[in-house]
Amino acid sequence: MQAGKPILYSYFRSSCSWRVRIALALKNIDYEMITINLIKDGGQQLAIIEYLEETRPTPRLLPQDPKKRAHVRMISDLIASGIQPLQNLSVLNQVGQENQLTWAQQVIASGFNALEQVLQSTAGKCCVGDEVSMADLCLVPQVANADRYKVDLSPYPTISRINKSLLALEAFQVSHPSRQPDTPPELRA
Repeated sequence: MQAGKPILYSYFRSSCSWRVRIALALKNIDYEMITINLIKDGGQQLAIIEYLEETRPTPRLLPQDPKKRAHVRMISDLIASGIQPLQNLSVLNQVGQENQLTWAQQVIASGFNALEQVLQSTAGKCCVGDEVSMADLCLVPQVANADRYKVDLSPYPTISRINKSLLALEAFQVSHPSRQPDTPPELRA
């Protein structure tokens, strides 16, 4: 028995919200969105995605194979806990306006250097093999942030290839920040 329609408190540009929106779209879950203006992203998105996986296991976002599942969780954590929080507005405000772009670029590049190495041994069409997983839900919003902060992606061919492939999928398109109800008109697709 399913509970009522889930409610997602979302901000169009939030990486955390975007990850959950992708999961909801992939699993074809109808939900209500309440838009809020977040000052800093929350860290609950991986727990929410795992909850969705446990309560609505189709399609799978965590592979059945324990080793692949561990890789998905490791990559997801690397992005959601190791890269993304360091370029949140709350952190950027601490480094000062004049240093924000450089700081964000350095943090993302450092994380992407590690991520590119990992993906070279785990990736197929997606971050881990050929099936979309929670790791892919983390990757796409982070690459969008890299673009936003003008990070040179040429040193990261695996990241770039996977991102391009994922952005062609409907779930990633409908969940994109440029297509959300609270997206400012000048940023709409």
